Amino acid sequence: MRLGERAYAYAKACGIIGKSFVGRRIGALRPLSRLSELDRLVFSAAARDFPERELLPDLERRIIGRAVSAVLSIVNCFNKPPELLVLLVRNYEYADLKTALASLDGSGKEREKPPFTALGRFGTVRFDLWPDIEAMIRGTEFDPLYRNRDKAAGTMAVETALDRHYYQRLWKALFKLKKSDRQAAETIIREEITLRNASWALRLRVYYGMDAGEVKKYLIGIPGHDELLRDAVAALDFPLDSRDEWERWKLEGCLNRETGGSWRADPRSFQNAAAERLYNLALRRFRRRPLSLDTVFCFIKLKQFEEDLLTSSAEGLGIGMSSRDVFDLLEMDL
Repeated sequence: MRLGERAYAYAKACGIIGKSFVGRRIGALRPLSRLSELDRLVFSAAARDFPERELLPDLERRIIGRAVSAVLSIVNCFNKPPELLVLLVRNYEYADLKTALASLDGSGKEREKPPFTALGRFGTVRFDLWPDIEAMIRGTEFDPLYRNRDKAAGTMAVETALDRHYYQRLWKALFKLKKSDRQAAETIIREEITLRNASWALRLRVYYGMDAGEVKKYLIGIPGHDELLRDAVAALDFPLDSRDEWERWKLEGCLNRETGGSWRADPRSFQNAAAERLYNLALRRFRRRPLSLDTVFCFIKLKQFEEDLLTSSAEGLGIGMSSRDVFDLLEMDL
């Protein structure tokens, strides 16, 4: 990668972030009370004149498209972008494939056609062949994963296999880079996998009633790096209805607080706190080393966070909540 490519990508990324709803600009979302107000704020002259009921799905698709377009515009600054950046882009493909699998019943019958994200030269799945999953993924990295799946284990096992495959590839791609190009990326990816495992373990215990042995089957492991599993495994035996027991846990700060009366671990609160934690890491490091790939990595993470924040706001406004209510529900100190 030439120095000129890096400099151009950094300058362009700074321009996009300056107009994004991250940092101080998040505050502009707080006064909103209607979905149409969010549409006008984000898309200005391109806002739709739709009834609120029709506006929500359209707005969500445009928010995702806006984020993807921004990410692609930066990654395409490089003639041959490194594998790490390509995988960050293709995270959308992994997510779309999981959505596609969830949109089929056990017999492979289509229930509802999900939306798919166009990734240009980085896409590998033939989503145009929906709902034929085997045809969609033929010849891709997903082909053997799907072909060798345990059909009796259900969709959750396939999604876990996809997540595990993605993070293991991401980890390998990370260490193909020079240390000077991956300082922030390594810190954030380590944190992301750790928090993902802890969040997933909590969800499986609370929502599915799984015991410790079952939960471990669904965690993301990186060979030779057991430290990425340590926090999730350490909490598997903590009682879900007694917060005092969690005080010695390393990630205790991400748990919901006691508000009087009985307490129960809330996976949604933990996930919100984890997302804010990763966002703050990316925001602090975005401009720290301008000509390293860390800048582009942090840019992509910030745009993905913004996308999640905007879609969450849209969903809340779509059911009659105010943006302030949405922020309170997300429990983010932004």
